[in-house]
Amino acid sequence: MQQAVDRLLPTPQAPPASSGTNLLQDAQKLVREACDALGLDAGLQQLLETPTREIAVGLPVHMDDGRLEVFRGYRVQHSRLRGPAKGGFRYHPSVDLDEVRALASLMTWKCALVDIPYGGAKGGVTCNPAQMSEGELSRLTRAYAAALAPVIGSRVDIPAPDVNTNETTMAWFMDEIERITGVYDPAIVTGKPVSLGGSAGRGEATGRGVAHVTRLMLEREGIPVEHASVAVQGYGKVGYEAVQSLVEYGAKIIAISDVSVALFNPRGLDIQRINAYLKANPGGLLQGYPGEDATVISNFDLLTLECDVLIPAALEGQITAANAADIRAKIISEGANGPTTLAADEILTSNGVIVIPDILANAGGVVVSYFEWLQGLQGSRWKLEDVRAELDQMMTAAFEAVVECATARDISLRQAAFLLAVERVAEAARLRTATS
Repeated sequence: MQQAVDRLLPTPQAPPASSGTNLLQDAQKLVREACDALGLDAGLQQLLETPTREIAVGLPVHMDDGRLEVFRGYRVQHSRLRGPAKGGFRYHPSVDLDEVRALASLMTWKCALVDIPYGGAKGGVTCNPAQMSEGELSRLTRAYAAALAPVIGSRVDIPAPDVNTNETTMAWFMDEIERITGVYDPAIVTGKPVSLGGSAGRGEATGRGVAHVTRLMLEREGIPVEHASVAVQGYGKVGYEAVQSLVEYGAKIIAISDVSVALFNPRGLDIQRINAYLKANPGGLLQGYPGEDATVISNFDLLTLECDVLIPAALEGQITAANAADIRAKIISEGANGPTTLAADEILTSNGVIVIPDILANAGGVVVSYFEWLQGLQGSRWKLEDVRAELDQMMTAAFEAVVECATARDISLRQAAFLLAVERVAEAARLRTATS
């Protein structure tokens, strides 16, 4: 497990301490702009902005050396207007309540945008999983599950993996909830192992969705995907799977990065060789990659490379007003949540950079989580090819709706995505609060 956690460290650098607050403020601004454009009254706007429930817990965990350490954990259920709350939880030193609030809000709008019957939630624990053993991570996860047990359920709030958590984490979480409740309910979490009721294709889903909408945008812009150059910040779960799909499409991956370093080759990296190196060195760090076929550059130099597509697939707040003017990509496809600040977004738009917003680009994970949830409720199993076909269809529908809205209203893709999402949640709110 320790090796797996190291492998899933996708962020090149922890964002500044204020990033959670900044992300929350940006999300709130986008929602308010959408509410104003839709002519929603102040009361309805307040309902859409206010989280349904916020939880902060202390998690006592016995460490391997005998110490008792208390971690801070959070869960925010932002909305349940369209269905049970849905969202992952992460383990990272930067986790705080504002970050979780913002990410929970984004999940509400993401689920509404792809039109699945969920509200939004998010969770996290402030910790450094890279410095924790498998046993410590298991005990932390079980403490977190036990603390949240009263407000978790397949019809209430359904957790999933996020940064530095994975299918093993979800197995521990589900097992602890079942131990407490005595009820077997495979729909209570998603992103779990297939042998425990998980879905085929769930692990690849977010990255595959990123690659799919990226290809759609390249086609729309008249750039052949077979010749497109792509730089990916963060070669963790999302970045890795996005790269595999893009390579299948024929794209040229010119740069990737992980927590330690970035590798660059303008003629295209040998992804197969890099993957073989990572498999043989499961710590997952590219720092020791021996290939003469790649130049080592800094993680943040990667962001400003000249390329057709830049995929920020690390943590939030990576593209800011400080570096946005230096971005030379034609298209940015946001694999991470909130990787671009609104101040940076304005600069990018003025410079003609197309930004596929996070609530569209990385929605593949929650779409297949929805498929997994359905399979758990029904006791059924979907074939991988069926999962992929349904995912591609839903991502295409959402992409076309966003592009159509943006074109008709002459607004950015991000503004269009939020407009569509807020409109759908507002309609649910109106129906629920209507008086006779």
